[in-house]
Amino acid sequence: MPGRRRFLLQGTLALASAATTPAWAAAPLVRYPQSEAEGQGQNAEHYPVRLLRMALARSGQDHQLQPSNVMMRQNRALAELRAGRVIDIAWTMASQQRERDLLPIRIPLDMGLIGWRLLLIRARDAARYAAIRQPGELQALDALQGHDWPDTDILRANHYRVQTASDYAGMFKMLQSGRVDYFPRAVFEVWNEAAAFADQGLVVAPGLALHYPSAFYFFVNKDNTALAASLQQGLEQLLADGSYARLFNEYYGDMVARSALDKRRVFELRNNLLSPATPLARRELWLHPGRTR
Repeated sequence: MPGRRRFLLQGTLALASAATTPAWAAAPLVRYPQSEAEGQGQNAEHYPVRLLRMALARSGQDHQLQPSNVMMRQNRALAELRAGRVIDIAWTMASQQRERDLLPIRIPLDMGLIGWRLLLIRARDAARYAAIRQPGELQALDALQGHDWPDTDILRANHYRVQTASDYAGMFKMLQSGRVDYFPRAVFEVWNEAAAFADQGLVVAPGLALHYPSAFYFFVNKDNTALAASLQQGLEQLLADGSYARLFNEYYGDMVARSALDKRRVFELRNNLLSPATPLARRELWLHPGRTR
């Protein structure tokens, strides 16, 4: 009888606890790096955050999303994620080192668009770039990249001259002042930046593009296999029913169309940082802008 009373008491306490615990408290918390738009109080949801929200909703598991209290530079965000502190997920360009340090979900968030690069230049130099026909002509000029960006190593490995900086806002001043010649930017970055700095005389170079196979993934801590599995399942669901393609086109369709990649001279680069595990054979995961020239 005492054993039965203990059992009934434990059951009563468990029910009381469940009754007083909010339903959302049981959902795992997924902390992500605060975007610049969120930090400035803007309402528009950042593309990776929206894709993350949709993928987790399709995963079959409840999750709570929460931005970090502060914005973090890429290196700090990845260090915090690797250590299992502050954030539970980040999104960044893949490299073999990052895939060793963290657990990637190998479905590119951007259909490989991050590897399609247009050149931000000074407007007065537009004719010079329009006349470029061979990679060697561009390799003789000075590109600008972030000091901790994988793109820096990719460009240098392909014999492009690169100067680096760590201050994003200052990089546009470097280009404007003539300290560098051009600033390769992803298709989904370059048009907004060209508009923002049009008054400073910056434009997108006509007729040229760089391309290297590249992936932009969600990454989680190596021990967080449950979150990785949920993301994989959710993203596959979005791919299967067309939601992924619709979201991509909503955010980037106009930029891709405006870039007219199939009408540009495209200089192809090797990406030795890319992991052999990259799912390049899954054609539905990658952008195919048509025959390049």
